[in-house]
Amino acid sequence: MKKIKSHFWYTKNQRNGILFLITSIVGFQLLFHFINFEKSVLIALDQTKIKTYQTRLDSLRKISSVDKKFKLYPFNPNYITDYKGYQLGMKTKEIDRLLAHRKKRLFVNSAKEFQKITKVSDSLLVIIAPYFKFPDWVQKKNQQNKKKIIFKSQPGISRVALSSTNINEATLNDLLSVDGVNEYIADRIIKYRSKLQGFSFPEQLFEVWDLNKETGIKILETFSIVNKPIIEKTNVNTASFKEILSIPYIDYELCLKIFDYRDEVAELQSISEIKNIEGFPLENYTRIVLYLHAE
Repeated sequence: MKKIKSHFWYTKNQRNGILFLITSIVGFQLLFHFINFEKSVLIALDQTKIKTYQTRLDSLRKISSVDKKFKLYPFNPNYITDYKGYQLGMKTKEIDRLLAHRKKRLFVNSAKEFQKITKVSDSLLVIIAPYFKFPDWVQKKNQQNKKKIIFKSQPGISRVALSSTNINEATLNDLLSVDGVNEYIADRIIKYRSKLQGFSFPEQLFEVWDLNKETGIKILETFSIVNKPIIEKTNVNTASFKEILSIPYIDYELCLKIFDYRDEVAELQSISEIKNIEGFPLENYTRIVLYLHAE
């Protein structure tokens, strides 16, 4: 009994220490129970500041995308891969046609032949053709062929026999009456005119691939835009990506920018707002708005 009792016997200092410890524990428990140490901070949602921050974020994102922008260097078009073709803006079918041509162990040796095989648009060919790099022997051969080509108008066709002096109604034979125009150039002019739904500005004639300036001037001396064409416009607020991409003067990169801007503003109130798009080609604005409107 004395041994058991000795375990429960404390000195006065020990009893005071135990009492202080119990008091401290109870005190801290009550303190944490009744006092809230979490500070709730109410954040005032200032819409103006939020828009400012959002604009900064968007600008940083655009700067980042510009840094990662695909840069075009001279290349041999015979060795375009699926990924390379996608970067160039080619459609899947166009890439497949080139790959099928190469599987036959055949090569394209000029920009004209490249378009014939792939059927890429004139607007895309104008952008990528200057970067085509063919072997030296192919380039020499192409230069020799160009020297042999003599552009002559078709004999027996007089300007008196023109069916129309309106360039938007001129037939193949009408165009062939102009000195320097052969069937290849005349056919290309008609195809490009069809793509544009008609020439709205005389300067658009010089956008025809492989048409030299001197011949273009001669054509405009004979033909003019009598009446501007009636072009069916696309609503930029409701059009699909594919519809906008099919519009002349709009490439894949510009189409992406238009859709990013449309998502940002929710809806364009006026078609002139597209000039606010960063990197928008202002020199083509008057042409692009021929095909777009905002409702």
